[in-house]
Amino acid sequence: MEKIQFRNRGSALPLALIAIVLLLIMGSTLLSMSLNSRIYSFRTASDITARCAADAGLTKALYEMNLKLQDKSWDGSTPSPALNVCLSDCDATFSYIVTGDLASGYVITSVGKSGDATRLIRATIGLKGIFDHAILTRDSLILKSDTVIDGYNSMDPSDSDIKVYIGSQSTSEASVVLNNNVVVEGDVLVGIGGDPETGIKDLGATISGNKRAATIQDSLKEISPPVLTKMSKSITGKGTTISLTSADNGVYTEIDLQKGKSDTILEVSEGDVVLHITGDIELDQGCEIVVKDGASLTIYVDGNIVCREGSGINTEAPPEEASTLKLFATGEGKQTLDVKANSEWTGVIYAPNDDVLLYANGDAYGSIVADTFEFKNGGDFHYDEALREATTEDEGVTFAVARWSEEKVTTAVEHTSDLIYQLSEQDLIAR
Repeated sequence: MEKIQFRNRGSALPLALIAIVLLLIMGSTLLSMSLNSRIYSFRTASDITARCAADAGLTKALYEMNLKLQDKSWDGSTPSPALNVCLSDCDATFSYIVTGDLASGYVITSVGKSGDATRLIRATIGLKGIFDHAILTRDSLILKSDTVIDGYNSMDPSDSDIKVYIGSQSTSEASVVLNNNVVVEGDVLVGIGGDPETGIKDLGATISGNKRAATIQDSLKEISPPVLTKMSKSITGKGTTISLTSADNGVYTEIDLQKGKSDTILEVSEGDVVLHITGDIELDQGCEIVVKDGASLTIYVDGNIVCREGSGINTEAPPEEASTLKLFATGEGKQTLDVKANSEWTGVIYAPNDDVLLYANGDAYGSIVADTFEFKNGGDFHYDEALREATTEDEGVTFAVARWSEEKVTTAVEHTSDLIYQLSEQDLIAR
């Protein structure tokens, strides 16, 4: 019995050694896992920071280009390249270069660097105007029964592939009301994060596209009148015809057309007429503003527009280019634009903070941006896709990202400037 006990005690040492070895292996494994996890976390954090830096470079380049548009100093030249710009409260840097032109699109190549991580973003940017939607409101949009919303292209009558969007930026219930037999040849949108099922009150409409929440919210920026000659008078008439040309461009206190024994007409006879009306525009019964064929009219109005029964703001030969007639609400307070037409109506209205009502004895052609909009006429509304072809001279135009791609640079980069110039040269060759 004593011999057996001795042998049992002697076997404890190998068992202890085996346990120690196992513990060492487990400890080593856990330490290795912890180290690898820490390295992975560090690399992931560096990648994320580098991506954020590249995004910052893209945003900065876009800001510089839009700044030139806003202060009217745009001359077609691209911003100077930025190299190794440090981010605030961070060890990351970004560099960017802008290449290309308006015809084919500008390309921003932006590189972000954090530690050993380098991320690259390429974005093609183009001009974006304020009339990308057929109808867009901040708040409510109401279409009466039997209204059809579709599109055309005044610059290309053969174009049948028209993208039409109507909607509201609101996420409230019934922000878009489509009454019985309304037809929308496109998409109907509610605000970002909104529920289309509750935001769109469908009372028997037919929609060829989708009911959906918007993915991008248009900024609907404020528009300021241009600097014009101050005329210190109003445009008034009663039973007469007043003719305006581009020589009459300027700032006026009001437009007041009164009913007379004969028709009262304010006629835009030739040229591109631009008016800033600091007060109201009021058209009495049967009075008209008429834009003659070959001319155009742009009105910046600080007050209300009141069109009484039988009056109208018309173009001579609709349908035509919607940019022939432009109405911009530029007042500080809430405005109401009650617009009528004696026949078909062609034009654009930009009043993102105001109430717009449109009546016409026929169809309407163009685009509407308002706080609230109600289309009360007996015709249909046709969006002019030519409005999407923005120019640097358009009101409210901005550069916006049309498409972009992201790349992870796997090779070590010592000089970001060398990489960014090399990539921009490759892009120019490819184009």
